[in-house]
Amino acid sequence: MRIASAEEAVSGIKSGQQVFMQGAAAVPEILLEALVRRAPELQDVNLIHMHCEGPHPHLAPEMEGHFCHKALFIGPNARRAINDGRAEYIPVFLSEIPLLFDQQIQPVDAAFLNVSPPDEHGFCSLGTSVDTVIAAIRNARTLIAQINKSMPRTLGDSFVHVDKIDLGVEVDMPPYEHANPVIGEVERRIGEYVAGLVQDEATLQMGIGAIPSAVCLYLNDKKNLGIHTEMFTDVLVDLVERGIVTCERKTVDCGKIVVTFMMGTKRLYKFVDNNPMVEMRQVDYTNDTSVIRRQRRMTAINSAIEIDLTGQVSADSIGSRMYSGVGGQVDFIRGAALAEEGRSIIALPSTAAGGKFSRITAALKEGAGVTTTRAHVRTVVTEYGVAELFGQGFRERAKRLIAIAHPDFRDELTSYARKNYGL
Repeated sequence: MRIASAEEAVSGIKSGQQVFMQGAAAVPEILLEALVRRAPELQDVNLIHMHCEGPHPHLAPEMEGHFCHKALFIGPNARRAINDGRAEYIPVFLSEIPLLFDQQIQPVDAAFLNVSPPDEHGFCSLGTSVDTVIAAIRNARTLIAQINKSMPRTLGDSFVHVDKIDLGVEVDMPPYEHANPVIGEVERRIGEYVAGLVQDEATLQMGIGAIPSAVCLYLNDKKNLGIHTEMFTDVLVDLVERGIVTCERKTVDCGKIVVTFMMGTKRLYKFVDNNPMVEMRQVDYTNDTSVIRRQRRMTAINSAIEIDLTGQVSADSIGSRMYSGVGGQVDFIRGAALAEEGRSIIALPSTAAGGKFSRITAALKEGAGVTTTRAHVRTVVTEYGVAELFGQGFRERAKRLIAIAHPDFRDELTSYARKNYGL
């Protein structure tokens, strides 16, 4: 590895090339900013990555033609550009993203990384984000890295040797922080219902936000829970420190919290630093249905934008406007459903926009993507209760979903179900 300035490190990027960028809290911001400063001399440079925290200067309207953002999962900072047609979304299961690089469907000319300084053996840790990075490293022609004193040294499948890095830029920038969410009364009621479905010795998958945080508030009476998930957050640290998560009864990776990326506060990043309990793995392992299903009592907790009366879930778009992405929901929903004593849960508030719209709908909005099919969906939870859909026909599904819809919309939904399903 040769140490260079940020400007020198990105000087070899050429028009028409494709650059992978490490994401989530590990965005290599210094490298990205240096590349954007070269915009006047560059055309059609593709930047491909999952959701990235922080500003996205390459997505500014004036960057159109210089840079094209290819999102493998859409964050808030990319939604406008994607829906305006200035950026592109690639629908893909998280578990299959490495295949895009390995099979050269999405070739990688260069990869921008954000890693810890090398240890005494020359290995740099990928820190807070492993997910698809190893596959990008495997296929990139050039590796350019921020050598970051403030990147936590995470363990597991989380290392790249310094000899593989072509150019390094020395920085001291903590990973992006993500504040803990505010938990309202609706989320508390949902959290209590979901927690009631979690068995002792279950292994959990959950994401970030008020509902997962609320679930954790009601797990105090649970014993020997495990974690096998995409995202690791502060609320899961709470469960470890309260002795609720031990991972001692996991069927696979016993004793280990298995995760592929993390976002949270300084407390989280301190907890994972050099912590042998935390095992970072690639997304094609964490999200592999054949791995997930081997966990006894695997419990997957995911959310949705809306769900229709037959059980179809839209979680990636609001009508035709893209919001997030397919992500790992289907990977975990299916894997948990197939596990011994497993459970897959869709948890969502009953309404949106301050109560103006029902999230349980007669039909999905025009143009909405079906993220998770009606055959995949088994358990749905709102603040009004639990609906078990597995093995039920349209008529019974509609009846059960209407029972957990907001009361203001039940008559309208019942009228539709009578007309269409003979309720």
